[in-house]
Amino acid sequence: MSHDSTAAPEAAARKLSGRRRKEIVAVLLFSGGPIFESSIPLSVFGIDRQDAGVPRYRLLVCGGEEGPLRTTGGLELTAPHGLEAISRAGTVVVPAWRSITSPPPEEALDALRRAHEEGARIVGLCTGAFVLAAAGLLDGRPATTHWMYAPTLAKRYPSVHVDPRELFVDDGDVLTSAGTAAGIDLCLHIVRTDHGNEAAGALARRLVVPPRRSGGQERYLDRSLPEEIGADPLAEVVAWALEHLHEQFDVETLAARAYMSRRTFDRRFRSLTGSAPLQWLITQRVLQAQRLLETSDYSVDEVAGRCGFRSPVALRGHFRRQLGSSPAAYRAAYRARRPQGDRPTDDAAPGPAGPPSALGPAGPPPTLHHEGGPLPLQTRRTAAASALGSTASLSEAYLATRASLPGQRSGS
Repeated sequence: MSHDSTAAPEAAARKLSGRRRKEIVAVLLFSGGPIFESSIPLSVFGIDRQDAGVPRYRLLVCGGEEGPLRTTGGLELTAPHGLEAISRAGTVVVPAWRSITSPPPEEALDALRRAHEEGARIVGLCTGAFVLAAAGLLDGRPATTHWMYAPTLAKRYPSVHVDPRELFVDDGDVLTSAGTAAGIDLCLHIVRTDHGNEAAGALARRLVVPPRRSGGQERYLDRSLPEEIGADPLAEVVAWALEHLHEQFDVETLAARAYMSRRTFDRRFRSLTGSAPLQWLITQRVLQAQRLLETSDYSVDEVAGRCGFRSPVALRGHFRRQLGSSPAAYRAAYRARRPQGDRPTDDAAPGPAGPPSALGPAGPPPTLHHEGGPLPLQTRRTAAASALGSTASLSEAYLATRASLPGQRSGS
């Protein structure tokens, strides 16, 4: 699934300055960048495949800072061009950025801003979106990145409309993609946009990849930790927490169930998940609220009770702080994206068995149940292992801002 708003009038009206050429693609590399993402645009735009019916691009590999550039595995690269070469490119690709917590070099940001002002198409693959955002090129625009980094991107740059369910987002003159392989999807899309389906299909055959992938990133959410963590004793505590999210309990309760002091529990939990247990618990309650807003017609007050929040005010506060939207706005935006005949009803609301009316005001969450009752312990431990890493999956909820954005959604 991709978001494509290339029909936007402003994007369509932009033209390249006289010194830039549409067929020239500049790839901006930085030290510390992963080699896989960096190699994607080099392979797509830097190899002559005219014999296969793929029109040729001219590739300029540019160093975004002083070299040599160190990359995955300790490899050192020397870029043949510097930032000055970007001035000739009709397309500038930033394949990755070394750290989502450190600012990119200001000289590189200035070069990207000038390129955009002169009509160049700017592309960010995976964490390259952070570089585009730092340059101000994503302000007020839809964008995506790896789902694991989407919450950070949205929090650090609140004016960016982050949509982590997409494999890539085309907003005309600024394009972004999700993690790793999604960079191939976006590069193929660029070839398709420039030269048509036949050229993109020929390139896809050479790369031995699908010319278009269906779906988006949502299938990969909640899988940020290895399954082996299910053997840890804390997995049972997490399983209990997930089954009882509709109840009001705190971290002290979880520590007691783990037979640990609060300090030991906090330290052990953080070593496994990278997250404080209180933050993880709040995240799980917000995620559960998100699911109920998507799959049921419960009121916001009812959703708050079913997710263990002490009041609707607490739900709204945590929901807005973590997702940048109110529960009501999120529900409205989510439903606006779905076909009319695919809207949830109360009968479709989650629960262990039977319609939700039989559950009372605070029925348990659906995560670890099926019609026959609670899942077996091993299954529960596996589910808990997945949930231990699901703080990052909050990224899937940043769709709330998308309903008001221009453009259309198309399969890819």
